[in-house]
Order: sequence, then C-alpha cells, then structure tokens
Amino acid sequence: MILVDSSVWIDQFNRTPSPAVQRLHQLVTEGPLLVGDLILCEVLQGFRSEAQARLVERALNQYETVTLCSPQLAAQAAANYRFLRARGITIRKTIDIVIGTFCIERGHSLLHSDRDFEPMEQLLGLERA
Repeated sequence: MILVDSSVWIDQFNRTPSPAVQRLHQLVTEGPLLVGDLILCEVLQGFRSEAQARLVERALNQYETVTLCSPQLAAQAAANYRFLRARGITIRKTIDIVIGTFCIERGHSLLHSDRDFEPMEQLLGLERA
C-alpha cells in the first residue's frame, strides 16, 4: 500500500506541478492509496472556505483513511527521532517522523515531496513510492 503525504496532496490541489504529483496521477489508476488521519487534517486546514474543505474531504474519502499513531508507534517514532538526531539530523515536524515510522512499521511506501523524509529513507529503510 502507498500512503500519500500532505506535501503531495497540497501540490495536487494547488495545481503545482511536481514529480510527486505526476506519480500520484499514475498511482490513482494503479492501485489503492491510503490517506492518514493527520495528513487529512493538514490538507483540510489549508483551505480558506468550508465549501472547499468539504469538497476536498469528499474527494479524499474515496481512499482508505488510516489512523497513523498509537502509543506503541509514538514510542517507536520517538526512538527513530532520537536515532536520527544522534546522527546530526533533526526532523522539523513531529508529524513527519510519525508518518515515516508508520510506513516503516506497516511496510507501506510513502509518496512525498518533503526533504524531512529523505534521512528516513537513507537510514531507517522508509520506502519511497
């Protein structure tokens, strides 16, 4: 399964061309995609009108929405954060380490356009879609 990060959804809804958005267009026809609950929150909070937010929420509801964090996953995400920090890498947003850890632990690929995931790919085994 492939989880799509908010960085890609936001570019898609803003019609910002990027390699990740092009890949999203391919993946939509190839197979099931996942939307994380926290990713849904990040995407929806960016809309200025309730009408836009509702429209996008309905569009994203066609994909399976998953809960990204549990107490066990939170502890593993914190361990991953400390592991990276010990190597001189600081992940800027807690949500990114949670998303990356979720994908690693569940064996999912992540489609993203966010540089914070790159160290997770290199050092933690996060698979990029």
